[in-house]
Amino acid sequence: MTPDLAPVPAADATASPSTTAPVAAPASAFSIRRLRVDLARGFGPLWAGGDAFRTHFMNALSMSFPVGEQFFIDSVRAGVQLRPAEDQARWAPLVRGFVGQEATHRHLHGLFNAELARQGLVNHWERWARWRIARSARMHPVNHVAVTAAYEHFTAVLATDVLQHPSRLAGAEPDLALLWRWHAVEESEHKAVAFDLYREMGGSERRRIAWFAYIWLLFVLESLAQTTINLWNSGQLRRPRTWGQGLRFLFGRQGLVWTTARPLMQYLRPGFHPRQLPDAPAVSAWLQEHQGRYAVVGE
Repeated sequence: MTPDLAPVPAADATASPSTTAPVAAPASAFSIRRLRVDLARGFGPLWAGGDAFRTHFMNALSMSFPVGEQFFIDSVRAGVQLRPAEDQARWAPLVRGFVGQEATHRHLHGLFNAELARQGLVNHWERWARWRIARSARMHPVNHVAVTAAYEHFTAVLATDVLQHPSRLAGAEPDLALLWRWHAVEESEHKAVAFDLYREMGGSERRRIAWFAYIWLLFVLESLAQTTINLWNSGQLRRPRTWGQGLRFLFGRQGLVWTTARPLMQYLRPGFHPRQLPDAPAVSAWLQEHQGRYAVVGE
């Protein structure tokens, strides 16, 4: 996993005074929810309203989730364990909620990915991610937390986009639309955990921004590569209609590239914090509207 920034002590040598001071963790923990969906029944090969590009782009994202979310869990746990005992106690409720939410996502997307495998799709993204994780094993945990914070910003921006643009899941099978929006809500809820932990570990702005720039490039390349592989394996890649769907989804009037570019770039600004993302109203509205579709099983 690169950029291969040198291992550092818990206080980053390049950190400014503002980033080395303890950072207050959010005041409340997160609910752990059990979503009322049945993925064992399977779903159609073009589950996103018959749109091949949207379907296989979302499928590609799901393929990255189980291994990625386990890495996030391990990174946050390891980072907190480096803190003094009193700090670990303060972080315990947040870590419990973060781990509970991410573990639930990992489980459900594991079921989702099993259906993709039955449909003949091959998950290369998971293999790429496992290789990078193995390479990074000897890095100082502050780097792993920085990578987690970077990916969490990416998922939070995509989550906000899904919640604010109903067209992203237009025509999707109902249980799958529910799955993706529930996942988006919870990613928005815990988006600042790794970021706050990174700052409390003494991580610098330079290191944070360098990792995000790398993750941005990696995410774009791997998401498009896995999407292309999915389209090829499903027989959809050579169809002109698929290319038109992809251009509209990415570069249309409300294309994903245009709606996410600005919030993604905010991470590159010194002094940025994830809670500056304007997602709270959409999260609250979804939770209120769908109370009957999930059960709170822990906090």
